[in-house]
Amino acid sequence: MIVVRQVEELKQLVQQARAAGKQIGLVPTMGYFHEGHLALMRQARAENDLVVVSLFVNPTQFGPNEDYATYPRDEARDRDIAESAKVDWLFIPEPSAMYPEGFQTFVEVTGLSQGLCGTKRPGHFRGVATVVLKLFNLTGARRAYFGEKDAQQLRVIRQMVKDLNLEVQIVGCPIVREPDGLALSSRNIYLNAAERQAALVLVRVLNEAETLIAQGLVATEPLRNRLLQVVAAEPLAVLDYLEILDSRTLQPLPRLQGEVLIALAVKIGRTRLIDNRVYRIDNEVNQDAAPIM
Repeated sequence: MIVVRQVEELKQLVQQARAAGKQIGLVPTMGYFHEGHLALMRQARAENDLVVVSLFVNPTQFGPNEDYATYPRDEARDRDIAESAKVDWLFIPEPSAMYPEGFQTFVEVTGLSQGLCGTKRPGHFRGVATVVLKLFNLTGARRAYFGEKDAQQLRVIRQMVKDLNLEVQIVGCPIVREPDGLALSSRNIYLNAAERQAALVLVRVLNEAETLIAQGLVATEPLRNRLLQVVAAEPLAVLDYLEILDSRTLQPLPRLQGEVLIALAVKIGRTRLIDNRVYRIDNEVNQDAAPIM
């Protein structure tokens, strides 16, 4: 595995690879790898000639009161993990390499960046879209791999690729969970024992939604109210948002139909966690409704 820190070095490697007819798979990350990241790397390894993983805690997607300074970092550990996944290039740039002096160009996907995390984290998706587009350009990736846990992020990136006619296939990969159902996140390390147990409220909400939908509840507001009660029953949980949306447009649904995204963000202590599930709703035979895991 080659560790690359300079933009020009990466561009040279990419130029050589493309001249040799190699297809490149990209896994953009902020590091502190867990099994979710490894799942992305393994799929990229299986589907491409070369795999590049970026390890970059992107400052432009953090707000002024967020955890950029304290975001978990362990480069040595991440290097070992990436090497174990047979990554070819691990790209670890400094912020000054990605945003040199005088940088003033940003990318914004307007509609899909509103609501959910976009409302709670103004400017977040502008930072995400900008850095991801830069990584696409730098790596010449044929495919790029993203986890489905960040459902809005994945939708924003797909829209950017479509709107800007980018030659990269976006591959969404299923959420990887702990045995008890908690979605893996680098931020889970912030949780103490009591908070870790309380974090399971996110899974309880999604499981309760599955049960209620299977029982035939398709009116959005009653469903949302019952799910809010699940959150309220957890003393350590502070709700950030809980929304029931069309999975493609991310617009609210008065009644469940088609592919429905239920997404929530909850603060447990100082840690903000997100989770989601997409449910396929057959309004004619609603008892057969089943989640897309």
